[in-house]
Amino acid sequence: MTTTIYNKLFIAAAVLLVSMSSCDSILDVTPKGTYTTATYWRNQSDAVNGVTGIYNILLEEDFTGHAEFTFDIPSDDEYRAGDHSEDVAIENLTYDAANPQVRFSWRWKYEMINRANSALIYIPKIEGMDETIKNRCLGEARFLRAFAYWRLMLIYGEAPVVSEDDVLTSNYVKPKVSMDSLRSMIETDLLAAADLLPAVYEGSDRGRASKGTAWGLLCKLYMYWEKLDQAIIYGEKVINSGNYNLAPTYLANFTPETSNNDEMLFAVQTSDTWGYSDFTTYHTPREWNGWNFHQPLKGLVDEFEPGDVRKGVSIMSPGDQINIGTTIATYSASMSETGYHFRKFSWWKPNGGLNYSLKTPLLRTADVALLVAEAKIRTQGVGAGDKEINMVRKRTGLADVSGAGMAAVIHERRCELSGENERHQDLMRWDKAGLLDITTYYNKPKFGKNDNILVPARTFIRPKHYYFPLPQSEIDRSNGVLIQNENYK
Repeated sequence: MTTTIYNKLFIAAAVLLVSMSSCDSILDVTPKGTYTTATYWRNQSDAVNGVTGIYNILLEEDFTGHAEFTFDIPSDDEYRAGDHSEDVAIENLTYDAANPQVRFSWRWKYEMINRANSALIYIPKIEGMDETIKNRCLGEARFLRAFAYWRLMLIYGEAPVVSEDDVLTSNYVKPKVSMDSLRSMIETDLLAAADLLPAVYEGSDRGRASKGTAWGLLCKLYMYWEKLDQAIIYGEKVINSGNYNLAPTYLANFTPETSNNDEMLFAVQTSDTWGYSDFTTYHTPREWNGWNFHQPLKGLVDEFEPGDVRKGVSIMSPGDQINIGTTIATYSASMSETGYHFRKFSWWKPNGGLNYSLKTPLLRTADVALLVAEAKIRTQGVGAGDKEINMVRKRTGLADVSGAGMAAVIHERRCELSGENERHQDLMRWDKAGLLDITTYYNKPKFGKNDNILVPARTFIRPKHYYFPLPQSEIDRSNGVLIQNENYK
């Protein structure tokens, strides 16, 4: 890893990532010209626009536009589909450090870190800023840096840390740090962000990171850190605040006009008119303007209980009537290799073509509530998480549970968060904690709609497959500073 990845940021790139004439979101930025990092940060407008440029990275196809979600395809919920040859090895658990998918999103996570570092270096030096706006901008930068490191930690385990001091001294060739060091840095950033960020936003600022966003990611961090009591504390801050209530319907989270609701703690702020993300395209049938990736498997479809409204929102099943804008079309099993598509990520414009205004979900209150339920069950016993589980089930049309244990949490997370990049990580987290045996999920084939084998049984190797290898190209560039994860040497 060298300066080819940790390049010195030109904020012009952040500001000019998208060009637009009339906009209504946090990504509404008017191009300002060409600036270097040192000359850009002049006033409050520069600060707000520069921070917006950090969010813009989420639109990248090789980040949350698609690549990050490819790390979920080993799970038992979906088949990779599509035509990306590198995905075959990811799904089969036969990947190595040279696999392109391993490196695609690496650079964008560090670009996000670089832009956040620049904001944290220069915003405090801007004179005359409104203190509330200054604190908000610094909080957003702290959160977004934490989010990038969070994704690095989940995928690679150990990774290099580049701080503000490293930027100022041009010290970009860094060794990786331990998992605990990485977690501690993420924790520090999130705690600081929670102090600095507002509780809520109104109008065009909706979609920016809030206190609840930072608390929610802290809850997830502590769950993966096995600090369950802390996970409960910060998860309950989200649940009990009154600011981050569940949307009135499950569908509201996956409808363009309502997807920026209170429950959506963090999402990619796409818009059909200016902020393009490939996410919707990847999940949509090819016959209806999509690219046909990420197809749900029958095992996931069968997991939904009878009467669960989430099934119809989440899954396209044979015979379903789908409004594709210009007409009502019938979904056919022939459109997919599994017989199904994810429905929750696809919308169309009335005059035809995909509608890209649906926000890509990265963190929802429902996710946090189920983590709190799990933490309570694991620390206090069965039934301790009933309140949080039933909070999520209330809008599904299903009866409350009583005396629920881990099996109920595992079921609920699978149905509630299907396709949202959680299943593979959940299974590995539960396996590490001894709550299940992940090999029983992966040592069986994935079957297609005709009972044909799409993916043969995989061999999940502990601890190797808990994390992916560091990109070999980055190791080569570092001249021995960056050391490969030991299980991939």
